[in-house]
Amino acid sequence: MALVDQLPALIGVVVGSLGSYAVQTLTERRRWTRQREERWDEKRFETYGRYANALKAQLRVTQRIGASLGFADVADPLAPAEGLPMLADAESHRATEWESVLLVGDAATIAAARHWHETIWTVELLVREGTVDGERWTTAHRLASAARDAFYESARRDLGIGGAPPPPGQWPRQWRAELSG
Repeated sequence: MALVDQLPALIGVVVGSLGSYAVQTLTERRRWTRQREERWDEKRFETYGRYANALKAQLRVTQRIGASLGFADVADPLAPAEGLPMLADAESHRATEWESVLLVGDAATIAAARHWHETIWTVELLVREGTVDGERWTTAHRLASAARDAFYESARRDLGIGGAPPPPGQWPRQWRAELSG
């Protein structure tokens, strides 16, 4: 009879233990999932930032070479003989960073990143041709600026960054027009 009297207490202990185990397991699973998501958000942020910096460096070398060829709205000229090897190095660095974007990016951000680097290639092609008019140069930069804005908008959405994206870039730069007028 002593065992029958203790059975409800034993059942209560077993049910309590199972309930406690289930709650602890769910809590740990949620914590692990949240930490994993935070790590991937951080990794995507770093990857997108490195990729953007690589593209900006590539564009900057291209613009400097363009300045030496007489293209407007760019300062700090760099002779093609000196700049083209730097441009090749910048493209290699960009291609390396691209692999990380492919690994961690969502489809929309990858598409936006691809479009941005293709517009940079267009500007680079103009420099390599060397005999392009200023209107094509300006148009290529406007397209690259719009592609950059689209990349940042997509990356911000992927990272869950709220609020409006940064204001779009303008080419040629507004301050240049203000100085001319």
